[in-house]
Parts: sequence; C-alpha cells; structure tokens
Amino acid sequence: MSTQTPAYAPPVDVAAHGPYGPGRLDASAGRPLYPFQGRVTADGSSGHPAEPGRYHLYVAWSCPWAQRAAVVRTLAGLDDVVSLSYVDDERDARGWAFRERRGADPVNGFRFLQEAYDATEPGYPGHLSVPVLWDRVERRIVSNHFPDITIDLGTQFERWADPAVRLYPEYLRTEIDALNEEILRDVNSGVLAVARAATQEEYEDLRERVVTALERLDERLAGSRFLFGDRVTESDVRLWVTLARFDLGYNPHGGISERPLTAFPNLWAYARDLYQRPAFRETTDFTVFGLGAPPAIPGGPKRIEVEPVDADWDAPHGRASLAV
Repeated sequence: MSTQTPAYAPPVDVAAHGPYGPGRLDASAGRPLYPFQGRVTADGSSGHPAEPGRYHLYVAWSCPWAQRAAVVRTLAGLDDVVSLSYVDDERDARGWAFRERRGADPVNGFRFLQEAYDATEPGYPGHLSVPVLWDRVERRIVSNHFPDITIDLGTQFERWADPAVRLYPEYLRTEIDALNEEILRDVNSGVLAVARAATQEEYEDLRERVVTALERLDERLAGSRFLFGDRVTESDVRLWVTLARFDLGYNPHGGISERPLTAFPNLWAYARDLYQRPAFRETTDFTVFGLGAPPAIPGGPKRIEVEPVDADWDAPHGRASLAV
C-alpha cells in the first residue's frame, strides 16, 4: 500500500492571484482557444490509437463542456477503458487545480492542470480548459477540443464499448451535426451570450433567441422520446448539460426567461428522463451549477429578475410510452 502523501494545490486565493481569465483567454488571440486537437482513432492512423488504459480525462463538475465527456464515457460503457478524475470546483488566475475536496491527480500527481499544458507545450500561455484528454504513453495532452473528445469516445472505442449504444451513428451524422450546430448557437452558447450582453437591445434579442430555441425543442420532443427518436445520441448529451444548469445557474445569473425549465413540459420531462439514467446522474452535482454560470456584466442592460428553481429531478417523467 502506498503511503505517499497526495499532492494538493494550495487553496483558491483570488485576492492574491486575481480571477481566472485576464491574461489567459486574451492570450489566445491569433490561435485557437482550444489548440490541442489531436484525435483518437480505432486504427491508430492519427498517432493516438484507441487502447484500454491509455487515456485519462481531466474534467470539472461545474463545467458543461467537461460533463459531456464524462457522460459519454459512461454511456458508451468505457468506465474501465478510459480513466477519469475531477479538478477542484473553483479557480483563481492559476486555473484549475487538484484539491482535497475532489481528490488528487491519480495519473501524474499534478497540483495544477497548468502542469499538463506545460508538459505538452512548455510555457503554454493560453486558456486552461477542461475537458482534457491525456495520453499516458506519450505523457501529453491529446485534445482539449471538447467537441472532438466526445465524438472520439463515442465512435473509436467500439471494440470495448457497449454495442447497444451508438451516440453518433453514421446514418444520422448529417442530421446530428446540423442539430448540434443549432444547439450550440442558440442554447449552449446562447445562455452565455445573454449574460454577456452589453446593451438592452442585445440582451432582449439574445434572450429571445434562447427562449425561442427552447420552445422549438419543447415542440420537437412532444412526440419523440429523444431528439432523434427512441435512442440517446450525441445531440441529447450536448443539450442536456445546459438544461441541467438552466434553473440554478444560467437563468438566475443572466435573466433569460420568465419561464424556468420546469415550465417547458416536454423539455422538463425529457431532462428528467435523461437524468434518471446513471451516466447523467452520476456525473451531476447540482450544488456547483451556480459556479459555472458567468455573472451578468454590471451596469449593463436592465434584466428580468429570476429566482433559482430547485426542482425534483427524480419525479416520474412519463416518457417511456414515446419509445417506438
């Protein structure tokens, strides 16, 4: 038994180090915000072959982009194939860190996620994001490009995955890609854009776009258990992580909609249907969702006041009858 003391970062100290963002997000000017875009392939043609035990995911409970990777990993049946660990929920200018609340880094013993970035590109100056897909063999980041990570997890590990789960089936990819683009623009990024709106006109336009998208999706789900019929796909995962944070984070922070998620009958039942599956439930911590929502710009537009809604996610969803 190892007696080595876990390596933990010191506590978050915004007063001493400043908030996360300045000098990080703007340092990415002229280069991708998510610059590591390697791909894992079943045949190894990318240089990163799909192999059990080779890859590790660094994720955060509060981050929706990271949760997508955690959900797909479990949905696809890859918990014993790709390992996973969590960074601390809060950060200062030093970025994501490993602290006792969420545990030490089990792969490298890093105290800060910056160390993984520096191991990949010495002196890395850019955005320190999660999820990060780490290659244990090459000891470097394969990807921090979150849209690719879930696609690769869902398609390139089929030799070890649950054969009943196909999140990105070939015959649906064109349709999934189109819907994913809509979800990203109007929902995933839409809720963030509302919080950042600087003028009254911009705020009203952006929140109308989000509400209209929620209404459109609610109508789509009236006669379909999931976004593409009776099977969960990549699109459901991408939508769900924003829905899960809407009533406790995005809506109270940004003032998006007078109607909470619970007032969209089909979307709310659909969201509960997904949550009540282990891959969604076991990767969800509602207590941190307020941390993941950016505060509205002070002195900006006059926003509607929205109270957080702590809903019953275990209530019966009644959607099994929609399966065909």
